[in-house]
Amino acid sequence: MTDQHTSTDAVESELLDFLAGQTRSRWEPETDLFAAGGLSSLFAMQLVVHLEKSYGIAIRGADLRLDNFRSARLMSALVRRLQAAQSDGLDG
Repeated sequence: MTDQHTSTDAVESELLDFLAGQTRSRWEPETDLFAAGGLSSLFAMQLVVHLEKSYGIAIRGADLRLDNFRSARLMSALVRRLQAAQSDGLDG
């Protein structure tokens, strides 16, 4: 099903649109959002909720590291990895 396993470009594009809507700034996929002053730690938690709801994933434990949320590209990779792990362990 395509909504469960979203392509990298689609996730990245959606995240960039979400970020633009929330920050009123445009971002490049690899821009470090925290170093650029675009995000706060509070907004990082909003991102976690957005990713979990939008992509049907659960972000827990070690995956909650700030490094996973520094850029749209890193968040997209996190989504893909968690979707793959969820599919692999769905019945296990």
